Amino acid sequence: MKLISLWGVILISILSACNNQQKPVPSVEKRDTTITAGNAYSPLFFDSSKLEQFIQHHGIDDSLARQFRSFYNARNYQYAWFFNDGPAEQVYNFLNLQNDYIAYSRDSSLYDPSLQQVFDTLETGGHVFPLNDSSRLNAELTLTNQFFRYAAQDFLGDSKLNISDLKWFIPRKKIDIVATLDSLISNKGEKIVSYAPVNPYYLHLKEKLLQYYDIEKDGGWPPINTDIKKLKKGDSAAVISRIKHQLFLTGDFREADTSGSFTDSLVAAVKHFQHRHGLTEDGIIAGNTLQQIRQSVQTRIRQMLLNLERMRWVPSEISTDYILVNIPEFRLHVFEKGKLKFSMKVVVGSGQNNTVIFRGDLKYVVFSPYWNVPPGILKKEILPGMQKDRNYLARHNMEINGYSGSLPNVREKPGPNNSLGRVKFLFPNNYNIYLHDTPAKSLFGESRRAFSHGCIRLSEPKKLAEFLLRDDSTWTAAKISAAMNSGKEKYVTLKETVPVFIGYFTAWVDSKGQLNFRDDVYGHDKRLAEKLFQ
Repeated sequence: MKLISLWGVILISILSACNNQQKPVPSVEKRDTTITAGNAYSPLFFDSSKLEQFIQHHGIDDSLARQFRSFYNARNYQYAWFFNDGPAEQVYNFLNLQNDYIAYSRDSSLYDPSLQQVFDTLETGGHVFPLNDSSRLNAELTLTNQFFRYAAQDFLGDSKLNISDLKWFIPRKKIDIVATLDSLISNKGEKIVSYAPVNPYYLHLKEKLLQYYDIEKDGGWPPINTDIKKLKKGDSAAVISRIKHQLFLTGDFREADTSGSFTDSLVAAVKHFQHRHGLTEDGIIAGNTLQQIRQSVQTRIRQMLLNLERMRWVPSEISTDYILVNIPEFRLHVFEKGKLKFSMKVVVGSGQNNTVIFRGDLKYVVFSPYWNVPPGILKKEILPGMQKDRNYLARHNMEINGYSGSLPNVREKPGPNNSLGRVKFLFPNNYNIYLHDTPAKSLFGESRRAFSHGCIRLSEPKKLAEFLLRDDSTWTAAKISAAMNSGKEKYVTLKETVPVFIGYFTAWVDSKGQLNFRDDVYGHDKRLAEKLFQ
């Protein structure tokens, strides 16, 4: 089965027009009095006052209390988790799912020993139902409370994390947890995971995480400690045997060969490993390849946990056209109706000029663009150049286009050597970031492509322009080429905007089912780990 791409991503929140305007309080679902004992899911009902007592006794906050009231109002206060003869099947499905989450996330904050004890008793009690009416109602409401807590944690991510503090400016996804619980209850016998509101790639990465847990449980792989700086085909060394074992565990090496010889099969395995890590595929173990091979199974598990947390923040899937840039991967992915259409290499911001993680809507394609020099570059590079050389602007195909106070507005004229190349793509934002062509094509040959001032350089800009204008018959491939080479700036407004997501994932499963890892180029993994694992 072909995997759906991870890069299904994100909804933007709308800011209040007035700073002091209060957000509207979500309404509570009206009580559905058409539900009676004759047509109800469960024959058991309870008085609404009992819910209010439970809310008050447990100090449940207003937001969660509204979810409680909406859920039970819609059911006319019939039980969700119990029948006359005992708990519904979904009780055990949910508890198993929660326990599974606690195990793979290594987060025990959701574990409720008293609740687990009740249902352990039920499982061992045969056909005897040991709860009286009061205890059954308490178990009913406790289960609902526990589901709301679980769903918020597993489907939305750690609520204690302020993601903007982590330099992630794409708002968290929103889900209707009440509707999710109703789906769970209504679909008796179905696996909860089949309608869990998480991105499919979250589930794929979770599967890989469980495989790595098994590797860890069996002792992991031995550390690759060696003074040897380079290993290649034909070499012999004891450490090669350990490397073969590790690559066998990770699925890169397919043979049972444990010799210390660097064989053709090992060359192929190393290239496969390099592909999964975004490295130059030369089949040689040295430099960055050796550094990645030296990472322990515990390090990789930790990396997957961090990215699973990020994947909880994004929508389950997007069915429209959209563009995703994954910064650590140095690639841009184009999706048509939610399915991957093509990808290309990109150059992103350097360590000193990080590309911002955010969402925008691509609205304009600009052919033969001017480059308006940003104030920072103007002060650091252009003005000093102008002071040293009176012909600096002319020699760099630049001109002054007015003034902002005492500073000139400098722009580079269109042309083949323009810093933005022959086309740029604008999605208006507060960070002055956009996609663009570049005359510096050689940088796309690098495996680590963090060189820009923050904007994103494209290796195949014409291909993106053709995709965005494919439904406009006036923009043929020939006309696009002509506009890119005309030397005259031309703005084209798209008929429909296209969402652009600039994300940051250092571990994911690709469309071929392969587990990928990348370096933490901006240190975002490190900052998230400090919050998540404290």
